[in-house]
Amino acid sequence: MDRPFKLDPTEYPFTDHWFPYRDGYIHYLDEGQGPTVLLLHGNPTWSYLYRNVIKDLREEFRLIAPDYPGFGMSKAPSGYRFTPQEQSVAVQHLIRHLDLKNFIVVVQDWGGPIGLSYAVGHRNNLRGIVVMNTWAWPAEILPMKLFSLAMGGWPIGRWLQTRRNFFAKVIVPHGIYQADKVTDSLRKAYTDPFPTPKSRIPTWVFPRQIRKARTWLADIESKLPSLYDLPAQILWGTKDSAGFPLEQMTKWQKYLPLNETEVLEDASHYVQEDRPDRVAASIRRIMNRTQGGVLR
Repeated sequence: MDRPFKLDPTEYPFTDHWFPYRDGYIHYLDEGQGPTVLLLHGNPTWSYLYRNVIKDLREEFRLIAPDYPGFGMSKAPSGYRFTPQEQSVAVQHLIRHLDLKNFIVVVQDWGGPIGLSYAVGHRNNLRGIVVMNTWAWPAEILPMKLFSLAMGGWPIGRWLQTRRNFFAKVIVPHGIYQADKVTDSLRKAYTDPFPTPKSRIPTWVFPRQIRKARTWLADIESKLPSLYDLPAQILWGTKDSAGFPLEQMTKWQKYLPLNETEVLEDASHYVQEDRPDRVAASIRRIMNRTQGGVLR
């Protein structure tokens, strides 16, 4: 299958994989060999977000990075509404298709709720978790609620997303703290998946669902205590203005007591872009902590 848009082969030197999903398909990367790591993105990103992490680790790990239906190079099936519940189901279908076992899950932004929805029901299949600037509970703080209203509730939000590709064009660059990393090639990689107003609807649905998915998020939170014994690495970009202050990090520390936490003063919301080296180090650290079945 051909890629729907071009990419710099030095930045994204990977083999494409395609999983038929209803009458659509899920594009994913499956790079390297060794212990398995599942890398889950948020809005409006895709597997490209993890390119530098994958290049760093593919001699040591097997790295799986899917694009949710409607994102990246994946094609949504008919009638797909792009809700986080549907995206979580799609990810779980891929996990079963690939028969992933005893893996590390890495989550950020909407990858948090999507990944934790699986984690709370399959604790015994997880080796550990890396958490970055995300949540898995109903929005409580005012910045998140206002962001949801502005970007996914008010008519101006839908217009900005579908007519101006605002999330990909503006929010992503502003969510990367190290300005020298915001290259023309990076901008293109995040805008090209959304060439038409219709293709941009998923980027509007996600902020809307911060409020609309409250019941689903509350159900995930009610089950988070089941992860009390899950080894965790928490990476937190402090320059994030997207509703992820340190209070959110502290909440993760409560739910994941077997955590080691690293606060990054030189990273914003898209930690994978600012500090891919620390993401890779966190994955290695989970591996080191869990070798031999004994937590270190």
